[in-house]
Amino acid sequence: MSMDRIEGRNAVLEAYRSGRCVDKLFVQEHLQDGPVRTILREAKKAGTIVSFVKKERLDEMSETGHHQGVIAQVAAYEYASVEEIWRRAEERNEAPFFILLDGIEDPHNLGAIIRTACLAGAHGVIVPKHRASGLTATVVRASAGALNYIPVAKVTNLKQTMDQLKEKGIWFVCADMGGERMYDLNLTGPIGLVIGSEGEGVSRLVRENCDYTASIPMRGEIDSLNASVAAGVLMYEIVRQRTSAL
Repeated sequence: MSMDRIEGRNAVLEAYRSGRCVDKLFVQEHLQDGPVRTILREAKKAGTIVSFVKKERLDEMSETGHHQGVIAQVAAYEYASVEEIWRRAEERNEAPFFILLDGIEDPHNLGAIIRTACLAGAHGVIVPKHRASGLTATVVRASAGALNYIPVAKVTNLKQTMDQLKEKGIWFVCADMGGERMYDLNLTGPIGLVIGSEGEGVSRLVRENCDYTASIPMRGEIDSLNASVAAGVLMYEIVRQRTSAL
């Protein structure tokens, strides 16, 4: 399914009732009639992020011109659970290798990271519910088919998820310009690689919950990499170290 938006009250309500995963719901401000209240109840049950916006914003977003005050952004692929990603590592008899994304809102970046994660042998990608792109059609295209082969989980709280995985023996390294050189870190074993947004990097709470911070040596005149490129560089340093340790 490549559609990433559903418009109109009946269509959005049917999406919820059929079990579709709705990432975000946009509702026209001050609309409080019966059908809209029903949709909002379904959104609350599903834990959907709801944004109340002006009618002009919905008009801009609309592809049909008949949004009736509601537009749902739906996942083009189903999300997995963190447990499914964990089982994937167990079934392969490999040390877990997870990619956690903190604040990646650009769907092209998300798709590119998923593609690289698949090629690098990561067991799955974990994204937060807030401040993050969902699995839209743009992400599917940018992943170049990788979403067929690697699971993506969506969680409410990234830090809490990290705490739960730490109890299972995973340690975490995040990308940070002020960290240790990635070549000087031991990146083998059960690992979660945390990548932040290009503008803000990894958020403070998540960064403080990481065991190590890793920096990528840079020699050029500019001091930062595109988030998906930085993710790829660090993923393949992990691959290199894992391969050397065999």
